[in-house]
Amino acid sequence: MSLSPNNQQELEISSTPREEMNLFPLDTFEYEHVGSEIWVDFEIPEFTAICPFSDFPDFATIKLKYVPNERCIELKSLKLYINSFRDVKIFHEHVINVIREDFVTACDPLRLKIEGDFNVRGNIKTIVRTTYQKETPDK
Repeated sequence: MSLSPNNQQELEISSTPREEMNLFPLDTFEYEHVGSEIWVDFEIPEFTAICPFSDFPDFATIKLKYVPNERCIELKSLKLYINSFRDVKIFHEHVINVIREDFVTACDPLRLKIEGDFNVRGNIKTIVRTTYQKETPDK
């Protein structure tokens, strides 16, 4: 199968390179009940980033659920991390992948679910979901 060329509209696409995003670091703290599985749910209703095509803001509600392994995400750093996307030009699909990568790197959860429920733009609503499960060594 041959894919058609991307950007057939010849629009200027200006995404922020990963190394230039300047996202606030995610801090963690020790989970004192390792082996006792709990789900931690965060709902972030005021997420904002910038559309790489239009330079207009994109708004979303981000839902993040995880099962801690040995570390938990510190809430203030999560707020600052999420708010640091406000100046980032990024596609909806990439936002969710970046959050997943950074979250897994920061706290090594057993399981993680993320949903980005983006506001309607031009008559289209976008919802992006991802999951992660820590690989366990074979016994």
